Amino acid sequence: MVSNIYRHKMCRVLSVFPIVICLLVLILPPKLMAKPQLIFGVVPQQSAAKLAEQWQPLLDRWGELAGVELKFATARDIPTFEKRLAAGEYDVAYMNPYHFTLVNQTPGYTAIAHAKDKKITGILVTKADWKGDLQDLQQQTIAFPAPRAFAASIINQSELTQKGIVFDTKYVGSHDSVYLGVAKGLYQAGGGVSRTFHSLDESVRNQLKILYKTAPYTPHAIAVSHSVVTETREALQNSIETLNRDAKAQGSFHLLNIKGLQHAEDKDWNDVVQLGISL
Repeated sequence: MVSNIYRHKMCRVLSVFPIVICLLVLILPPKLMAKPQLIFGVVPQQSAAKLAEQWQPLLDRWGELAGVELKFATARDIPTFEKRLAAGEYDVAYMNPYHFTLVNQTPGYTAIAHAKDKKITGILVTKADWKGDLQDLQQQTIAFPAPRAFAASIINQSELTQKGIVFDTKYVGSHDSVYLGVAKGLYQAGGGVSRTFHSLDESVRNQLKILYKTAPYTPHAIAVSHSVVTETREALQNSIETLNRDAKAQGSFHLLNIKGLQHAEDKDWNDVVQLGISL
């Protein structure tokens, strides 16, 4: 008899359990609910430690505004990043313009933003006390980050070739490695971009000078994988204006040497597509 009463009471308790769970879901503060986690890949133009310092505070704040958790990730070098990007390993990624044209359709990434009021310009740097000009790079060794680094390698090399300058190429893995190699006298010149040059430690930057600038193009893309649901992609894009006004985000924008972010769409990179690059 007692056993039957006990079973009856347990059945009543269990029958209302799903209702209690539903009520808790409705009344719990959003902060206690699990947020979607997205891997945010950043092309390794600089060291992983430096990139994390620049990006993680921005990703934390952007994630708060969009209701997601953005986890910073990078790779040991640009070719490794390219392989991971092509495999769709990043949910969101900051990639160079050429990378975007490669992965836009396959595996599929949709652009949501790029640096505000900015174009990407390739630069060639030499030691600050070097007295030569562009033609004096004839038959010299020039350092570049990686074969598919857009402005730092592809555009610089193209424009040097157009000017009839023959040079030896040395790929060193990152923008910072280019700048350090030139500063140490390992290479006569090196290719980079204005943003990474101006974010260098002053002690290194003061040893260098900009010898040449290329034509400008649409800058790096922030793009979302097609595997991410539309609602999440839209939440990230819709929070950009709020992020630009946010005091916490300003520190990251300063470290990244940009004014903020602006909305973007795939066709913004048509200027790069029209170059017909094939590597």
